[in-house]
Amino acid sequence: MTANVKIVAVLTARADTVDRLRALLDAMLKPSRAEPGNLRYDLWQDQSDPNRFVLDELYADADAVAAHRATPHFQNYLSQIGDLSERAAFVLNPVSST
Repeated sequence: MTANVKIVAVLTARADTVDRLRALLDAMLKPSRAEPGNLRYDLWQDQSDPNRFVLDELYADADAVAAHRATPHFQNYLSQIGDLSERAAFVLNPVSST
């Protein structure tokens, strides 16, 4: 059995880009959630800093992550995200308690 993969990305809008960043992130929700290997794709906005967003993603396995990264909507996101935000992404594996 393959393990789920979680990705958490923290994105902070560059000066005067918060509206464009929000639009780009909003545009990722529907197509990402529709991907066969996607189990969760949620966007959060920081209560204390409205320029900071968190993407909370969960995929069935590493193949699903690879498929996501190959999609046109992810490639569009990738082409713009560096101009719009500072970004830190963490790719996580589950920790077994046994």
